[in-house]
Amino acid sequence: MKLAIGSDHAGLDLKKGLVEHLEKSGHQIVDVGTYSADSVDYPDYAEKLGHAVLTDGCERGILICGSGVGASVAANKMKGIRAGLCHDVYSAHQGVEHDDMNVLVLGGRVIGPQTAIELVNAYTGARFTGEERHARRLRKVHALEERFGS
Repeated sequence: MKLAIGSDHAGLDLKKGLVEHLEKSGHQIVDVGTYSADSVDYPDYAEKLGHAVLTDGCERGILICGSGVGASVAANKMKGIRAGLCHDVYSAHQGVEHDDMNVLVLGGRVIGPQTAIELVNAYTGARFTGEERHARRLRKVHALEERFGS
């Protein structure tokens, strides 16, 4: 799977480990930054990651900031992005299966590297079921996006 990954400075160390794990697992990775520990603003990397998912051929994305909250809020402002902040395996796969989540958001100061790997594996291994109840709900989410913008 072609995945975009990005972080602010607070998620940098976790991102580095995930890039290594994902490449070893056979995924193609597009790293949108940041590349140093210098302080940066998470909305800039949410935008870069969202752009990679929406227009650069990445099937999904993984976004990391300190808590995951700010990056999640910023990513969800982009029309077509369905970002979910997940700190448990169930949510990481269920978000894809039921909600067609296309960006997994993680808190680099909240979870450790092993948990992050488990979450990423659940996320990348999941597929949207397309069941009518889930498709109906997703259509309603898209309608909200059209009425109110992102």
